[in-house]
Amino acid sequence: MSLSEVYAALSGLSATLEREQERAKHREEIIDRLHEENQLLRRGELQQMHDPVRNALYRLLDRVRQAQRNPPDAEGVPQVLDLIGAELVEAIERTGMEKYEVAVGDPYDRDRHRPLGPVPVTDKGLDGTVVEVCADGFARGEQIVRRAQVRVGKYQED
Repeated sequence: MSLSEVYAALSGLSATLEREQERAKHREEIIDRLHEENQLLRRGELQQMHDPVRNALYRLLDRVRQAQRNPPDAEGVPQVLDLIGAELVEAIERTGMEKYEVAVGDPYDRDRHRPLGPVPVTDKGLDGTVVEVCADGFARGEQIVRRAQVRVGKYQED
C-alpha cells in the first residue's frame, strides 16, 4: 500500500469520524431537549394530579370557616365533624387510596388492623375481635397502605 493510499484511507476515516461526531452531537441535543420537555410535562402532570386534592381541601377549609362564622350548637357539632371527616376521606381517596371498612365484632386481622391495646371482655365470643375502631384503614388496590387502628377484646373471667 502506497503512502497516498494510506493518506486517502486516513482522510476517509477522518471524514467518517467527523460525520459520526456531528451525529452524536445532534443526538445529544435531541436527548437534552426531550429530557427538558419530559420534565415540563412531569411538573404539569404533578400539578394537575394535585388539583382534585386541593379542591377537596378548599371545600374543607370553607366548611371550617363557615362553622367558625356560625358556630353550631352542641347538637350540631357531630354533624359538622361528620361533614369534615367525609371531606377528608374524599381528599384521601382522590390520591388513589380507598378507605376500607372495619366493624366492631370483626375478627382481629394483623394485616389489616393495628392493635392499640387489649380491652378486657367477659364474653368469650368477643375474644380476639375488634371491640373499638379508633382510626380508619386505607388501601391502594390489594395493598394496605394504612392499617385501621383498633382495640381488641381479650377474654377475662369475672
